[in-house]
Amino acid sequence: MISGAPVATRSAFDVEQVRADFPILGSMVGGRPLVYLDNAATSQKPRAVIDAIRHYYETENANIHRGVYRLSTQATDLYEGVRARARAFLNAADDREIVFVRGTTEALNLVAQTFGRQRVGRGDEVLVSAMEHHSNIVPWQMLCEAVGAQLRVIPMYHDGTLDVDAYRRQLAGPVKLVALVHVSNSLGTINPVRGMTAAAHALGIPVVVDGAQAVPHGPVDVRDLGADFYCISGHKMFGPTGIGVLYGRLDLLETMPPYQGGGDMIRSVTFEKTTYAPPPARFEAGTPNIAGVVGLGAAFDYLAGLDWEAVQAHEANLLAHATGRLGAMEGVTLYGTAADKAPVVSFTVSGVHAHDVGTIVDRDGVAIRTGHHCTQPVMEFFGVPATARASMALYNTREDVDALATALEGVREMFA
Repeated sequence: MISGAPVATRSAFDVEQVRADFPILGSMVGGRPLVYLDNAATSQKPRAVIDAIRHYYETENANIHRGVYRLSTQATDLYEGVRARARAFLNAADDREIVFVRGTTEALNLVAQTFGRQRVGRGDEVLVSAMEHHSNIVPWQMLCEAVGAQLRVIPMYHDGTLDVDAYRRQLAGPVKLVALVHVSNSLGTINPVRGMTAAAHALGIPVVVDGAQAVPHGPVDVRDLGADFYCISGHKMFGPTGIGVLYGRLDLLETMPPYQGGGDMIRSVTFEKTTYAPPPARFEAGTPNIAGVVGLGAAFDYLAGLDWEAVQAHEANLLAHATGRLGAMEGVTLYGTAADKAPVVSFTVSGVHAHDVGTIVDRDGVAIRTGHHCTQPVMEFFGVPATARASMALYNTREDVDALATALEGVREMFA
């Protein structure tokens, strides 16, 4: 279960009813029913999201904020209404703490190049974990190289959990900022963000959290977690691609310079001087992805209507089933066996390159991810060039897991 997550209420979870909400899940791949197990890369979209985007373009399309005509004000209300839904989903304190961005990657870069440049200087340290996605490594490396700081790494154990004791010792150094993934995309580990954030805050160190893999598995309470910044991507949580949210504490956002210039991020412009709008407009330069925001709002609405206790019980059952089936197979090695995990199973098949595994199981209609999953340091830690990864979502079933296991038996037989 995602820590700090409030639980919505609705009727009991029914996976078949949920599957009916996602049109693509009825597709055939090479004559076989689609078994989609690549949700950590991108999730599928419910009809409500697809319909919301289409309806916007068919009946409500206009640019926002500056138009005085009815269609523009209607589009503006739609856009800003989603900001309020994002605030509620994340339990932020104020709508102004919600900044729309292209996704988690842009959110992290925005924080690194604004807040990070204010906070980090020569001789300082930025602390990241050993399991970070490249998007939560590279922006901090760029910052450190630019200002003469050092990037330090929180070590992890071979079960895929972080060495929290080592982390607490590292905080005693010249650390000015911690950047931490909530849920690992390649291992599924759910990190103890609340406690790690509290430890950093006790020393006055702010914390940036990559929440891209957390929000598909339940609402997140950013105030309970204590995150100073929290970054999410719409396409991971059943919404559109090219849209996401940066949550930032308002008192911090108000001190930060703009990330980009132009459009609605200004208060006034002359050739002598430009003054900037307050947050969140200060960080939303140019015409935004309005349709993407509308679709994201539909995704928030969809998720808010779920019984999350039931969903999380279902996902825990899927993870246990997948771990049991794949872990019992001869020649299959699992990576990331933390007790507290999202439904992600990374594995290798002895004597078979991960890319070959993915290609072969696709013949049975099974879609999994193969490669380094934008976590090359994780692959190096485990001494493998790549893994295959099955990542499950609320619409997956035990039968999907069984289809993967059957397809993997075919892989083993082919390479026997």
